[in-house]
Amino acid sequence: MVQLPLPSQIDTTQVLMAIDPLKDADGLSPINLGLLFQKKNIAIPSATSLGIMKLIEEYKLDLSGKNAVIIGRSPDVSLPLFAQLMDKNCTVTICHSFTKNLSEITSQADILISAIGKPKFLGREFVKKDAVVIDVGYATDPVTGKTTGDFDFDQIKDLVSFITPVPGGVGPMTIASLFWNTIQISKR
Repeated sequence: MVQLPLPSQIDTTQVLMAIDPLKDADGLSPINLGLLFQKKNIAIPSATSLGIMKLIEEYKLDLSGKNAVIIGRSPDVSLPLFAQLMDKNCTVTICHSFTKNLSEITSQADILISAIGKPKFLGREFVKKDAVVIDVGYATDPVTGKTTGDFDFDQIKDLVSFITPVPGGVGPMTIASLFWNTIQISKR
């Protein structure tokens, strides 16, 4: 078992490459990411991205032809999600800390996913009316000391058609997906 992030003196890629990709329940191996992009059914998706896709599936949220924006560029969440959303016929844009005019891009998204870990960073100006908002961020609000996500939940909850809470949204889905991946691996 590997708990990320690792200390800076340890090469994360080297550690993840040491994991047998066929036994990688977290789906963090660079090999599994590559297989996911190649649409190989032996790929094990990251537990977080799988959890998000299962959430979308459970709520029967239509993805085909939708404009999806992912804020964040992590190899464990954003990149697998990019591949999985593309596979469901979304047009996908990835934004990050160097993206200019972020709100202009995000406010056009039918599906908006953020995984940056900045408490309440995204308010109304970043969100399109009736958008589907999935908050992967997890941080402590410096004012209240409470756990919160990247989106200002109270500010946008009446604007959007669907939003995941933090805590209690993507986190439990990640854990469930980790178990799902483990069961699937045991059946091989």
